Amino acid sequence: MSKAKYVTGLRAVEQLLSRPAAGIVKLYAEYRTANPRVESIIAQATTRGVEIQPANRARLQQISGETRHQGVVVELQRDSILDEAGLRTLVENKLTGEESGPVLLLILDGIQDPHNLGACLRSADAAGVDAVIVRRHGAAGLGPTVSKVAAGAAESLPFAAINNIGKVLGWLGDYGITVVGTSDSAEKTVYDVDFTGSVALVMGEEHGGIGKSLLDRCDELVSLPMQGTVASLNVSVATGICLFEIVRQRRGSVRG
Repeated sequence: MSKAKYVTGLRAVEQLLSRPAAGIVKLYAEYRTANPRVESIIAQATTRGVEIQPANRARLQQISGETRHQGVVVELQRDSILDEAGLRTLVENKLTGEESGPVLLLILDGIQDPHNLGACLRSADAAGVDAVIVRRHGAAGLGPTVSKVAAGAAESLPFAAINNIGKVLGWLGDYGITVVGTSDSAEKTVYDVDFTGSVALVMGEEHGGIGKSLLDRCDELVSLPMQGTVASLNVSVATGICLFEIVRQRRGSVRG
């Protein structure tokens, strides 16, 4: 039996309830609330036949941990984290299935802050990323804070936690997927590379960037052209910029 997972926060819970197959098991909601958004969420859950468990704020805080619950917590039964075999199957299905097309993967090498991870997932979902890949150990993983910041993306995006990302980069090339890493010292900018084919975008951790072992496995390295006095951007901001440059190029390619 898979371990229960909890999602907190009004926006994240609203996003979950808007999707037919969100895997919701139970909604814990603050009773005697005067918040109309909480009342609306309870009404939506009731319409969907979701079990509703009234709870006081102490109980909600106990479930959500350090994350602010805003009066609602959703319990999800299924655990959607992929292993390496599951990731390979996803890639193969995307490349050869009925709706085959170029693959877009986001690889996050050692992001520590769950707020950054959540923001990256939100951007990845908006940009149509097929899967997000992280280290299994030594980095932020899915949790209530990530789910809240991601506003539903953490429950909809395929998410792979991998022991050896370098090994994954090795076999991605066998499928014709170009691995593009980000580096402040790269000579090319994100606007100089063709992203219209299958791409795995690698973003590094907050302070040290991409580890050397992964940098050496990248087919291309790109930077963002910085015009001001700051040396670099927050990793979640940089991720959004890179992903939507890929979206821009692909939309232009389709129109052409």
